[in-house]
Amino acid sequence: MKLDQPQLSPPQFSIIGDVSVDLVLGTLDGWPKIGTEQLLPRSELRAGGSAANSALAARHLGLSPHLIGAIGNDDLAQWLLLQLSGIRVELQTCASDTTMSVGLLHTGGERTFFTSYGHLQHLTPDFVLKHLPQASPGSVALFTAPFLLPGLREHFSQLLAQASAKGYQVALDTGWPPEGWTPQVHEEVEGWLAHCDHLLVNELEAMSIASNPDDCHDLELAVQRVARLLKPGAHLIVKLGAAGALGHVDGRSIRYATQEALEIFDTVGAGDSFNTGYLAARLNRASLIEALAAGCRTASAILPRFPRKSIAAGELSHCLLPQS
Repeated sequence: MKLDQPQLSPPQFSIIGDVSVDLVLGTLDGWPKIGTEQLLPRSELRAGGSAANSALAARHLGLSPHLIGAIGNDDLAQWLLLQLSGIRVELQTCASDTTMSVGLLHTGGERTFFTSYGHLQHLTPDFVLKHLPQASPGSVALFTAPFLLPGLREHFSQLLAQASAKGYQVALDTGWPPEGWTPQVHEEVEGWLAHCDHLLVNELEAMSIASNPDDCHDLELAVQRVARLLKPGAHLIVKLGAAGALGHVDGRSIRYATQEALEIFDTVGAGDSFNTGYLAARLNRASLIEALAAGCRTASAILPRFPRKSIAAGELSHCLLPQS
């Protein structure tokens, strides 16, 4: 009699980082004079922050993500939890107002953000590790916005190392340091990159990480420099906006070029949507070029939708299907 083989748990997709409230307003043709009032034709109040954007994108794709972050201790926090229905959430309640970001969208696609400090100051590594279980084979932990999370930032290298020790592929979207890319920030980030299996940055971030006293203005050279800071076999992904994305692993680069994009009103969360599509494809064992394509398709499917709360769970699952 042949005994049944034990069933392996499916890979987990955990997302750790910033969860907040976004108020998106637009479109603004010019900066108004102080003391005046401006009427804007479109707005949406929604869950925001890179981690929440990524988790919502995963829900749109039909995945069951695990979101670890924090919320404040006010009515907005309770509203925020309702927006994350269908997502497994572990959110540390902090004795603070919920962080809010107001995003003003300008004609031509530029954006201006005003963000309060709020609860993001208080998320702790102990809370994250307590709620990040041992990983099943192939699982991914995506970390977002460490510069906005001072409680995590202080011990961020150790946190990434512990996630790796739990069996996760570590993915990181650094975001932009509010203090700029100082020598201290460079040293700090290099310590993070040594633990990364997937580094997901935009072109300007890649160039900034790669810069030295002689400066670096060539993307291919920047990619080579940044890749040397990652662990062996890690994937460096550079998001190129409407032009697509570039992937680099084991000394070789490959580009995925998107079709010409339509004009989009709301580009908030574009990189977060790409991150989720790319990582979801990797969870499904897609090749690098297939994963780049899935990331671009996911962002292209989400960004034209306004308001985004109209996107149903699983509605965009086709973005993960291989294209002929």
